[in-house]
Amino acid sequence: MTRRRHNPTDSRRFQDWLNAAYDDLRAAELLIQDDTLHNATAFHCQQCAEKVLKGYILARDEQAVDGHNLTWLCKRACRIDPEFSQWLDESAALNKFYIETRYPTDIPTEISDEQVGRLLEMTRQLFQYVVEGLNAWDELDELEAY
Repeated sequence: MTRRRHNPTDSRRFQDWLNAAYDDLRAAELLIQDDTLHNATAFHCQQCAEKVLKGYILARDEQAVDGHNLTWLCKRACRIDPEFSQWLDESAALNKFYIETRYPTDIPTEISDEQVGRLLEMTRQLFQYVVEGLNAWDELDELEAY
């Protein structure tokens, strides 16, 4: 993972990351209703977690970070707030859904109803923790973030 050069305007853009994460969370909540779309649900959970962690780090540390490794992002957030340690194990489990759920493989990724339910619940909790911690509920955009 790399740090971008400090840009004084970056800290004002954390809300864009939260809105994008919110889009992914809402997509996952819709997709989970169809048990043939567990891979897509898991992917959107991964994306929500990644974006909300990046938004949190940007808001609190004023540093934009690159990368998709949720465990690394979660550890980075732990340096700011040790409470993020409660998501370290789940972040490691969620990491694999960044690639495996998007591309065909010789051994298809199968996700059970129970597993995808746990992923979504963890993602909701992480999202809620960040948004409440940043007092950002009123700023969430119901429209697309992009």
